[in-house]
Amino acid sequence: MNKTLKIVSLLLAYPSAELHAALPELKAALGEAGLDARRGRLLERLIDDLAACDLYDAQERYVFLFDRTRSLSLHLFEHVHGESRDRGQAMVDLMAMYEADGFEIDAKELPDYLPLFLEYLSVKPADEAGELLGQTAHILTVLRERLKKRKSIYANAFAVLEALTRAKPDAGLTRDLLAMPEDDPADLEALDRVWEEEAVTFGGNAGEGACGPDRLQRQVRAARRNPAGAPQAPNA
Repeated sequence: MNKTLKIVSLLLAYPSAELHAALPELKAALGEAGLDARRGRLLERLIDDLAACDLYDAQERYVFLFDRTRSLSLHLFEHVHGESRDRGQAMVDLMAMYEADGFEIDAKELPDYLPLFLEYLSVKPADEAGELLGQTAHILTVLRERLKKRKSIYANAFAVLEALTRAKPDAGLTRDLLAMPEDDPADLEALDRVWEEEAVTFGGNAGEGACGPDRLQRQVRAARRNPAGAPQAPNA
């Protein structure tokens, strides 16, 4: 499981020249990951697709999918907190969990970035990694469904992650997330409005007992994003 999490972490990262050059090595590593044949083929097809794609085309596709649409954001808390202050506190808590395990991240990275979270899980004991990943099951399912609707090969990575969680996604949260309107990445005016919004604030103290698997579960399963002006639902 840990090796698979590391492979998927790399495949969901921005397709840099270094990643492009390492794709043959990643494909070879699939044989050591212990995946069953069907899920192994899913990741193999994604690797083959990235390898066959021109690097600049792969980068443009990645940005178009994941950076220009909130509905496909790879930042986990975007899907449950949006830009509310709760998201800032949730990331403080997640950062505290990383630090407690000695897992260091670059100052420019947000802790809820899915490839980073998967990298963290890849160094955890398999049972704990599976439990933490399972707490994001509804987000993984929603992202897979949205990518599948766009006929994106990246849906393969999320299908594998769903299988690794061995957890059933919360039906209510999944339904609510899928009911939210999807962004149009070609709508540049809407994109400009997103960038003009207030940045996430990292503030407040995590407090005793605020980090750890239970805290992450409360944050990831937190208040569903309501229309503007509607009251926030309490954390699960």
